[in-house]
Amino acid sequence: EVQLQASGGGLVQAGGSLRLSCAASGFTFDDRAIGWFRQAPGKEREGVSCISFSDGKTYYADSVKGRFTISSDNAKNTVHLQMSNLKREDTAVYHCSALHVGECSYYDAKYANIDAETRFGSWGQGTLVTVSS
Repeated sequence: EVQLQASGGGLVQAGGSLRLSCAASGFTFDDRAIGWFRQAPGKEREGVSCISFSDGKTYYADSVKGRFTISSDNAKNTVHLQMSNLKREDTAVYHCSALHVGECSYYDAKYANIDAETRFGSWGQGTLVTVSS
């Protein structure tokens, strides 16, 4: 059974940093890319970042490039999202997901209109990030 547990959210001031962690189990990292998507109240889900273990590529949404970094600890089956220079518009519930494929193409914004399961795969409960001014 695929399980994904996101943690590390909290309240932070604008300009601050947070590190999210995703503990994954029930599948092989080589088979499924892992990513982070977020959903703010009243807004659509947004693919934030993704890492592929099959080709080593990473994806970042334009809105977070240069501020967020995705990394993995394969020995611990954990993926992290280091978020720096946070902005109020980063406020959202962040979910980690295991895609049904080994690469991150579906995280690209051009796939925003496809169904969530196809795009993001499997995901668990998210962690809330609140950025105050």
